[in-house]
Amino acid sequence: MSQQNLLFPARVLRGAGVINQLGAICAGLGQRALLIGGQRAMQAVTTQVKTQLDAAGVTLLAPVWFGGETSLNHIERLAALAVEQQAEVLIGAGGGKALDTVKAVGAQLGLPVITVPTIAATCAAVTPLTIRYDDNGNFFDIFPLPQAPAAVIIDSELLAAAPARWLAAGLGDTLAKWYEFRAVSTRHPARTGNALSSLAHSQICYEVIAEHGPAAYAAVLRGESGTSLDQVLDAIFTWAGLTSLMSNGAHAAAAHAIYEGFTFCDKTREFGHGLLVGYGNLCLLALEDRSDEELVDEMRLARDCGVPLTLAEITALDESELALIIRESVHAPDMANMAEPVNEARLRAAMARIEGLAERV
Repeated sequence: MSQQNLLFPARVLRGAGVINQLGAICAGLGQRALLIGGQRAMQAVTTQVKTQLDAAGVTLLAPVWFGGETSLNHIERLAALAVEQQAEVLIGAGGGKALDTVKAVGAQLGLPVITVPTIAATCAAVTPLTIRYDDNGNFFDIFPLPQAPAAVIIDSELLAAAPARWLAAGLGDTLAKWYEFRAVSTRHPARTGNALSSLAHSQICYEVIAEHGPAAYAAVLRGESGTSLDQVLDAIFTWAGLTSLMSNGAHAAAAHAIYEGFTFCDKTREFGHGLLVGYGNLCLLALEDRSDEELVDEMRLARDCGVPLTLAEITALDESELALIIRESVHAPDMANMAEPVNEARLRAAMARIEGLAERV
């Protein structure tokens, strides 16, 4: 008989001010909490975290920077520190790399993890996997974890205060759930209940962002939260997370392959996962030979969500840098999920087509 192993976060809280429930949640998991996160993230939340834990009678151990990369070396270093500090629960704060690092440390030690995303750039806060890199930031692998976060705290007020480009990254990454799953389904049609569920959730991601994404992005540009932001936060974290969970991770295609290619270039590596995936979405649609009219419509949605439409909006690349990105993208494992084989010439032509159509958007 076939087996499956679906891992879901035990609790997902979303809304304005939900970080104020952190103390009570943490007290139910352990009495010594180690806060690990990005430098800006810890500046944003440490005071609130300490206030919450103090009120709940939980000891907050000294906050520690995650190291800047989700690498084996940083995961091992932080695991040793958590053991030394006798941590009983880990709190991760920040973006995808910080949260992926903390999840990996928690899984290695068998400790519960609470994730507090401070930017809405990916669904990393909810997923039982870690995307690992080497110490220089080059993509290494996607590493499944034996546990999901014990709790996820998605505070819309906190996220509205973050730079709008990170919401744009989340919107681009979440749109990929639909574009890529649809592309993968062409080659591997969804037949099992889990695959059909994942396909349905990916379409919900798209529909929610198509309706609310531009308004949410415009609101965050003003530093405001509201209904549209709440809706897209559900898409970025909950529905996108469910897409990944129910598909067992097998749903990525050209958009993520192109992102992985970008990580091999020093100029583009740190631009932002979801922003690069968002550009990759457009190239994916071109690789599928979709009509100019459909491409222009999807490019308008991407633009209104803050996603770059051209390479020039990402950075200036010389021919050798572009060739490196194209070569690494074509050889990335996710590219093999496309219905038709993608070689360097096809990807270069798709990029050129997007560049040309950008003038019509």
